[in-house]
Amino acid sequence: MTDSYTPPRVWTWNKANGGQFANINRPIAGATHDKALPVGQHPLQLYSLATPNGQKVTILLEELLAAGHGGAEYDAWLIKIGDGDQFSSGFVDVNPNSKIPALMDYSVSPPQRVFESGAILLYLAEKFGAFLPTDPAKRTAALGWLFWQMGSAPLLGGGFGHFYAYAPEKYEYPIDRYTMEVKRQLDVLDRHLAENAYMAGDEYSIADMAIWPWYGGVVLNRAYGAAEFLDAASYKNLVRWAQQIDARPAVQRGRIVNKVNGPLEEQLHERHDAGDFDTKTQDKVAV
Repeated sequence: MTDSYTPPRVWTWNKANGGQFANINRPIAGATHDKALPVGQHPLQLYSLATPNGQKVTILLEELLAAGHGGAEYDAWLIKIGDGDQFSSGFVDVNPNSKIPALMDYSVSPPQRVFESGAILLYLAEKFGAFLPTDPAKRTAALGWLFWQMGSAPLLGGGFGHFYAYAPEKYEYPIDRYTMEVKRQLDVLDRHLAENAYMAGDEYSIADMAIWPWYGGVVLNRAYGAAEFLDAASYKNLVRWAQQIDARPAVQRGRIVNKVNGPLEEQLHERHDAGDFDTKTQDKVAV
């Protein structure tokens, strides 16, 4: 980076600044337009997009259904964040922070809104008594890693991912700064997984479901096209864990719900029934 920048005394919003996401980034909260959210037939209504944060929740819901928890049936509605769907009045009512995913649970009275992906994972795990260890030590470990992900991933996505893949110009300083931190995080995970099958020890849990879409996505080269740049293959324990989770059928289903990019067979824009995976992926809709 060669040009220096002197911050003004008072910052003002430059609407053109922000690269790929300039049209949806803004320094204020609240709705920009009135629009109610759709409501389907199931008690659980998810409003999301298959970003890593969105995938966490659909993976858990599919794992719950695979484990026999019929009450976890859900409708997944597509929120096109590039179009500003997250700023509708209906979405803001569910999540005042205007970020996906957001969940409404109509099986309770009054209906319960749940926002923030980690909170949704914890809410559903406790609701169904699944994928959160009951042993106090293992439960504490799972929650520690869940909150580790919530605090660490913004440095991976909003930091490294933005400057490496999305910023309008490439600058060495921020890329180096965030690459160093991401590699440190990968090393944290790799060292832990050298001695543990899963994040909470020997039990697959919501901690794995939270971390895998982000860090599994990186080492499997599905995020930012940066696996070679980060020397992801050198984190052998992390790669083993990522591949192990990637092979789970429920994970394979959950990661494509509300997905709008990539191969057509890996895009299920909305999910309202288990049969949608066989009949409504974009390769079949497009025929």
